[in-house]
Amino acid sequence: MIASKKPVSPVGVAIDIFIRLGFLALLIAWCFQLIYPFSGVILWGIILALALAPLYNTINRKLGDKPKLSTSIIILLGLLIVIIPSWLFLESTIDGVKEFNTRLENGSLTIPPPSESVADWPLIGEKTFETWNQASANLEAFISKYQAQVKQIATKLIEGFLGIGGSILQFLLAIIIAGILLATKGTEDVSRKFFGKLVGSRGEEFIEITAKTVGNVTKGVLGVAIIQALLVGIGFILAGVPYAGIWALIVMILAILQLPPLLVILPVIIYLFSANSTLSASLWTIYLLLAGASDNILKPILLGKGAPVPMLVIFLGVIGGFILSGFIGLFTGAIVLSLGYKLFVAWLNGDETELETEQ
Repeated sequence: MIASKKPVSPVGVAIDIFIRLGFLALLIAWCFQLIYPFSGVILWGIILALALAPLYNTINRKLGDKPKLSTSIIILLGLLIVIIPSWLFLESTIDGVKEFNTRLENGSLTIPPPSESVADWPLIGEKTFETWNQASANLEAFISKYQAQVKQIATKLIEGFLGIGGSILQFLLAIIIAGILLATKGTEDVSRKFFGKLVGSRGEEFIEITAKTVGNVTKGVLGVAIIQALLVGIGFILAGVPYAGIWALIVMILAILQLPPLLVILPVIIYLFSANSTLSASLWTIYLLLAGASDNILKPILLGKGAPVPMLVIFLGVIGGFILSGFIGLFTGAIVLSLGYKLFVAWLNGDETELETEQ
């Protein structure tokens, strides 16, 4: 006699499903927790892979379909592009700090007195003139008076340099990850399957939007900012501007934020006229103004027709990325939010496009 199976109660089925989903959620959460420390590097590697894909395809085609050699060339070029400017920046910054410390210890560090016109600046003129004049008249007493503030600023600068050093290492790792992704033949298929699961039949369209947005933002925003900072930074170094690396870094950040580099260049020009001859300062002024305005030439070349997304989206992405991920967030934040914006707009307009196609 065969015993009949005991019917399973709905409560038992619900408990069984709940336990399975609980273990699945625990496994997913555990995986995310393990991979979270590397999320920034992996994300940046994926972004670089998308941005460098056209270059990789061109090199690979000219070399006769040799993915490993093509990837090696891209990785080597990427490492050189990151290492050389980083080395120049760090060397300039270290030399500047050493010089500042030496001159501070032997009492030779001085600040040029402010012009009388500084006092006429709206809102901040009188306070700026008074503070600047105190520092110019007796720098040692000025530092002693504002010792707590100076110490706090110095601590922030040191933390910032350490953060930049860590970000440079992340860049180097991200370049290697991007090269591996480019050389892996299954990467494109995985991308198609992933977007297919998310958006169904529109997966191919979203892949195209993703690649185009990443490429546009990388070239038109980040590329322009880096080139502009390099041009201005080279001018600062050759003109003998103290702490040229720091000012070049600030120029790059301003350019990413879509703010004018003149906020840094104009004070430097004032310094050059106070420290150099009129002819030398005038020549460097022309060069720095041209370098500061180079984005007007570079953006149409690298960006194409118009910005890929509104500048407000880029600005919010940069600020949010910096708050969330530090220096490297200046880059990833703009790209991720721009990508999200483009995908959201494509999703909103999807039904209209489908209706137009049916009609």
